Amino acid sequence: MGTDQIRLVLADVDGTLVTREKILTPRAIRAVERLRERGILFTITSGRPPLGMKMVIDPLHIDQPIAGFNGGMIVRPDYTVIESHTLTPEVARRTLEILRDHKVDPWVYNGNDWIVSNADAPHVAREQWTVKFPPKVAADVGATLDQVVKITGVSDDLDLMKRVEHDLQQALGDAASAARSQPYYVDVTHHDANKGGVVAALERLLGIPAAQMATLGDQPNDVLMFRPSGLSIAMGQASDEVKAQATHVSTSSEEEGFAVGVERYILGESA
Repeated sequence: MGTDQIRLVLADVDGTLVTREKILTPRAIRAVERLRERGILFTITSGRPPLGMKMVIDPLHIDQPIAGFNGGMIVRPDYTVIESHTLTPEVARRTLEILRDHKVDPWVYNGNDWIVSNADAPHVAREQWTVKFPPKVAADVGATLDQVVKITGVSDDLDLMKRVEHDLQQALGDAASAARSQPYYVDVTHHDANKGGVVAALERLLGIPAAQMATLGDQPNDVLMFRPSGLSIAMGQASDEVKAQATHVSTSSEEEGFAVGVERYILGESA
């Protein structure tokens, strides 16, 4: 489709909008400013909690609905909730059973709380640095499952994580969405809380057809928003499977992949 038909750009955050070190570069900020100058709206979606995206929401002056928890919670820029999708207690329990059977560390996002069993477990400190708030530590992360927006399984055994993603998808079926948001994370959310659901929600909230949206991402869960959108851009470090699902492939997130993708494929500027 012609780039002149794009009315909204929806970007993943980690590995797309920001670098590996979670830096939002001046060039990325300028690319968003250029979109606005063209009358194109901009917003973000992430597996992060909404408050965990504040470090990009503020400098980018985002004024459109924002989708946290891969669409599990959609908020206004002031963090008031527009809509949320929670897992049933039964699905949450089954998810925890599968993660524990695979000896994968579970994190539970219950309402506004991020709950872990061990603050020293892999990736907890890194995640705290990323989202800028600490987890709550509980001996039993599944003690309360009535407001669960997301459960994340965490392991540095990347082949295991592929199997866990597959096994969760098979076991949960249509009851929930399970997809890797990083090679070492698999996120389980409500069936409608996935990045394809974010595109549908923005269609409904903003009245913009998916065909007039451009999406940018780098992970398997981003493919769900690539498919319905009119134009999609994968980052250069994405897997071949993810790249194959995108309209275009940009440079990596370490090489200004977001800004390059916007400039080249949405704004139509030459390199």
